[in-house]
Amino acid sequence: MMSSKTSTAVPTTSSWLERFFNISARGSTVRQEVIAGLTTFLAMVYSVIVVPSMLGKAGFDPGSVFIATCLIAAFGSLLMGLWANLPMAIGCAISLTAFTAFSLVLGQGMSLPVTLGAIFLMGIVFTLVSVTGIRQWVLANLPKGIAHGTGIGIGLFLLLIATNSVQLIVANDTGLPVKLGDIHSLPVIATVVGLAATIGLERRRVPGGILLVIIALSVFGLLFDPNVEFKGVFAVPDLGAEGSLIGQLDIMGALNPVVLPIVLALVMTAIFDATGTIRAVAGQANLLDKNDNIIGGGKALTSDSVSSIFAGLVGGAPAAVYIESAAGTAAGGKTGLTATVVGVLFLLMIFLAPLSYLVPAYATAPALMYVGLLMLSNVTKLDFDDKVDAMAGLTCAVFIILSCNIVTGIMLGFATLVIGRLCSGEWRKLKPGVLVITIGLVVFYMGGWAI
Repeated sequence: MMSSKTSTAVPTTSSWLERFFNISARGSTVRQEVIAGLTTFLAMVYSVIVVPSMLGKAGFDPGSVFIATCLIAAFGSLLMGLWANLPMAIGCAISLTAFTAFSLVLGQGMSLPVTLGAIFLMGIVFTLVSVTGIRQWVLANLPKGIAHGTGIGIGLFLLLIATNSVQLIVANDTGLPVKLGDIHSLPVIATVVGLAATIGLERRRVPGGILLVIIALSVFGLLFDPNVEFKGVFAVPDLGAEGSLIGQLDIMGALNPVVLPIVLALVMTAIFDATGTIRAVAGQANLLDKNDNIIGGGKALTSDSVSSIFAGLVGGAPAAVYIESAAGTAAGGKTGLTATVVGVLFLLMIFLAPLSYLVPAYATAPALMYVGLLMLSNVTKLDFDDKVDAMAGLTCAVFIILSCNIVTGIMLGFATLVIGRLCSGEWRKLKPGVLVITIGLVVFYMGGWAI
């Protein structure tokens, strides 16, 4: 008589991750998701230098802001990854960081606690707008032309940000606003070579090609660029430092009638800026359903708004989904594991602060430029049989880059669509929601509240 033994299979870490994040169902692998997460992290790690620098000029303690920036990125990205299961990373929004430092604190003389209180209230209102479905309603009423135009514009915006960060494209003193920088400089040459290498590796479908170029250029910089220095590996953070603003927000001060319009301006800006970015990144990752809605969009929209509440609590700038998330989706990220990897790396970054200086701008610029070029493919999705819709989308795209402001491009796109429909006799194609959004955006700008 043969005896049989019952064996119980012990699930591996890989299989557990597969099930939790639905990795196979979305056509990805654990390895691909980890590479995508590392790529996104390296593309946005510059924020731990830029954000403390900007807020430091307004009187914030840079060391405390560094910790807050890491905490916000970790919290938001983990929330997006573990809850929304989307490959989008969250961090301190650079545009809103600049507004916080130079307009609120330095421009209007707001104290740091009141400023943090305003950010906290902005996060509360922003979250209410998200959970009540208003943001989802905005997405549902986003015409296809403007939706695709936002993706095109953000792609162009990424190109400008990346090229300017290495001085490939610089401001012009006379004539047109921009011009070619010093083509002989090391960062410019490294960026151009890196972009070409990225395109080549991606064409050959080399796994982690974008990440390989980032690492190679970082090593090159360490070896041959005197501006890239090894400053150590480990640094113990001081959460209780004298300049720490954790829990120091003044909510009552932010409820002052003078401050409330600023809170509403922050909310209005975040609604269209962050929502447009989420839609563009989701489209880049093919995470839209048959109705062009974001898969898990409700949770995604709530994740970044809740992160702004957290930002006010820990002493940082308002949070938003980073455009650089598109670098990870271009590297193959399709699930929340990508964002989770980013969140974990930012937690570690609190203890590994010196390593952030080992990734020069020209190491990540090629990745952002490549992603920007990929996002220009949205132009093929425009329906030129519906010329008004297509032209409104192109208007949106062009003015995102010309104004360096996503909300401005979206506003002009909506205005062009509505006026175009009326003048072409196609007013019946206008949804009531589109009219409401257009009027709201135009009033927001004409009233002088736009950021």
